Amino acid sequence: MAVIVFLGNIITGLFWMRLAVKTKDLTIIHHTMNGIILADRYFTIPGVIVITVAGFMAAIYGHLPILRTGWILWSIILFSISGLAFAFKVAPLQKKIYKFTLGLENSADFDWIKFHKIYFAWDIWGLIAVLTPLTAFVMMTLKIPR
Repeated sequence: MAVIVFLGNIITGLFWMRLAVKTKDLTIIHHTMNGIILADRYFTIPGVIVITVAGFMAAIYGHLPILRTGWILWSIILFSISGLAFAFKVAPLQKKIYKFTLGLENSADFDWIKFHKIYFAWDIWGLIAVLTPLTAFVMMTLKIPR
């Protein structure tokens, strides 16, 4: 359940933000980013905790050598890369977008070029933060590499 909530939240966050940016409505963009930040607090971060604890407990219970079982080791590495990308790039960029669009309703004086630079960086780092756990999910499901 934690994997479904975690992956679902991070995938839909990218989707909803893309739709919001297409509107060019700063109120919608700001509101969407606020929702993404809240969803990360209530779904993504708890999901990471549950997935990590349950994963280690399951491996220990199953007597699987965590560092010598390829699909577990590489999934941990990918999950860690995702976490680092989120902590050091995605989350700060989310706060930057949130503050950049705070209290703005009129886009006449808005610096769209600067916004798109920040948004593009968030989109790329967000994609990294999504693709790495998705790959780990496939590896854990198919148990590859052995």
